Amino acid sequence: QPETLPGLQLPLCPMVGCFGVAPPRGQAISTATSSTYGGNMDYRGFVEGVTVYLPVEAPGALFFLGDGHAIQGEGEIVGTGVEISFDVTFSVDLIKDKQIGWPRAENETHLLVAGNARPLDQCVEHATSELVRWLEEDYGLSAQTAHSLLGQCVEYDMGNVFDPAYTMVCKIEKALLEQLGAKRDY
Repeated sequence: QPETLPGLQLPLCPMVGCFGVAPPRGQAISTATSSTYGGNMDYRGFVEGVTVYLPVEAPGALFFLGDGHAIQGEGEIVGTGVEISFDVTFSVDLIKDKQIGWPRAENETHLLVAGNARPLDQCVEHATSELVRWLEEDYGLSAQTAHSLLGQCVEYDMGNVFDPAYTMVCKIEKALLEQLGAKRDY
């Protein structure tokens, strides 16, 4: 008989655990993992209203999406959240001539970058480096300003730590960029 948590009531917090585009070089990779193209990131912040940017490496992008969770703890440490079927409505726009290295996202309050790799410190490096690049290229911050800002104000969230590649999300508050007068051009 499975163990239960009698009497425990948890709020619904629906999220998308796995989405992305075709990986580079025509690779056929399991959706159980993640990398530059997205994949099974299981990050609790991928919820309704988030805008995600993915690097497109294949004609037509070949977007995929699945792994709905009603709720999940940070890191998906037991290999699953409360799995659900779900209907998702999304739109896709192409930003021509824009090159990015890792999945980027934004919500009302933060810019976020997901780094996917093993070991965990490699995720942190990928996510942090890509956020610095985003701040420099799209918001006009100098390398020194971007590093100083992140050095004092960066936040990290854990995504997947169960599957072949881990996910770490590096994020910064948009309000801090507004205080610096930094704006992007798209």
